[in-house]
Amino acid sequence: MNWHSALADSGIWIAQAYGITLALGAIITWLLARFTVWGQQFWRLSAEYFSPRRSLRPLVMLALILLLTLCAVRLQVLFSDWYNTMYTALQKLDERGFWMAMVLFAILATTHIFRSLLDFYLQQAFTIHWRVWLNEKQLTRWIDNQSYYRTQYLDVPVDNPDQRIQQDITDFVQGSLTLSMGVVNALVSTFAFTLILWTLSGTVNIGSLEIPRGMVFLVFIYVIVATAFAIWIGRPLIQLNFLNERYNADYRYALVRLREYAESIAFYAGEKVEGALLRSRFAQVIANAWAIVYRSLKFLGFNFSITQTAVIFPFIIQAPRFFSKQISLGDLMQTAQAFGQLQDNLSFFRNAYDQFATYRATLKRLSGFTQAVEQARLLPRPELHARDDRLSIRDLTVQTPGGNVLIAGLSLEILPSAPLLIRGPSGAGKTTLLRAIAGLWPHCHGHIFRPEHNTLFLSQKPYLPLGTLRSALYYPKPLPDEFSIESSVGQDAPARDVLNLVQLGHLADRMDEVADWSRILSLGEQQRLAFGRLLLSRPEAALLDEATSAMDEGLEDAMYRLVTQHLPHLILISVGHRSTLHKFHAAQLILKGDGTGQWEYVEAA
Repeated sequence: MNWHSALADSGIWIAQAYGITLALGAIITWLLARFTVWGQQFWRLSAEYFSPRRSLRPLVMLALILLLTLCAVRLQVLFSDWYNTMYTALQKLDERGFWMAMVLFAILATTHIFRSLLDFYLQQAFTIHWRVWLNEKQLTRWIDNQSYYRTQYLDVPVDNPDQRIQQDITDFVQGSLTLSMGVVNALVSTFAFTLILWTLSGTVNIGSLEIPRGMVFLVFIYVIVATAFAIWIGRPLIQLNFLNERYNADYRYALVRLREYAESIAFYAGEKVEGALLRSRFAQVIANAWAIVYRSLKFLGFNFSITQTAVIFPFIIQAPRFFSKQISLGDLMQTAQAFGQLQDNLSFFRNAYDQFATYRATLKRLSGFTQAVEQARLLPRPELHARDDRLSIRDLTVQTPGGNVLIAGLSLEILPSAPLLIRGPSGAGKTTLLRAIAGLWPHCHGHIFRPEHNTLFLSQKPYLPLGTLRSALYYPKPLPDEFSIESSVGQDAPARDVLNLVQLGHLADRMDEVADWSRILSLGEQQRLAFGRLLLSRPEAALLDEATSAMDEGLEDAMYRLVTQHLPHLILISVGHRSTLHKFHAAQLILKGDGTGQWEYVEAA
């Protein structure tokens, strides 16, 4: 190594390596995306992010990371030459040469530290930006078109979507960059150190056979055979890692449900059943964990054996040439260092196989999530048409997922002056009809005319978002700039007046308290809060699904009178069983629930 021209030589080397790597990388990426399943999965997830039409920033950052990776390889080559220089100076007792080697080391080490820190920052920034984009992309797909709801109607519903968005995206982004740069480093280093080892290697004698530059061929044969065996041993880790993610997510979901339905379980005294379920799911986690341990023992044991054997291999091969003074101590040490580096580079694919197995499992889960969202988007839905002043249904047929008819050929019109009450036996399709009117139920066909954006649904168990009571009262709308509204309840009346109207005035002073209100309020209080939400939002249409089931008849009467008094132009549809609801509805739709889809429309006398 001529250290006087090392800087210029390194610049030329990096430029050549950069151009070749870019060209080969583009070709390999295209081939993988075209002809491999996991390459196609990666491309579907990330092609838009790397599109120059969207932004050049990801490509620029990736190009810089690639440049720093190649700089790392060049520094490894320079350190290899430095070892030769230092050990040769020691052998020759060249004190001046030794101290010059120390100066060279300081320069190389400083450069290495600076490169490593810059590379760390760029890689972290790149993964964060990519993660933000991919999270937003998947979250948008999940929320838009109500995919979060409609995926439950797929033949194979997606499991644990929360984990796929939160954890798998992070693992996918980090794994993509780590493995891709690891492959580049390994391949370029392999080429560079093969050249070094080629110049240092002599003839290897195997019996009467003489192999020129034999060490180079031996290391390739050694590592290729070892890699083939490692892949064979480690292949089951792909499926085991996939199951590990799935079983852990299932166990975590069961724990969340125990907390969510704690009161119901406690009333039922269902601890034994829930405990058995939790232990069963945890047993799956542990059984799979032991399977990973046993398979990893075989995999790691084989890798450790191969790695340790490779330590003394170059010394044994080069020792005869050193003792016969054909090579210097520096050449011997550089041979060992180059052999070890080359063996490490070639072994990258063997050592990283378990990482790749985990990456494949993550990629499979994310791709499955994306496909499920796409399938949910393609599920049929009734034809919705915007109409502000009325709600009409034309020739609507509603079925169960199994194809049984719940409602056949329903046609009717609901005016603000004639609220509709839907009645019928359990399982007749009352709630399902509301889902169809809302555009949620995929197993139906027909035409529905309703207000496009301003329709509110009040369920039997209202949804209260995390946060303050005030935000729950205004949901699904954001809080206004000022905590007051323009409503018929009173000019510029505050939200606390609405709470008083729905007989929750005792909570008015706690409206800005952040708490899990779904656990604090009783079901009856939650239903009254939903009526307050109805008064505040002033929708054009409202669908009430047994929204007063937890109230006594007096409270039910009071809530409906509030709606009648303050929202006279509201298009109202209610589902309920109580006869006390009849006086608030000018018409009734009675579903027979006999399996034929028959129904009867009755106007009040």
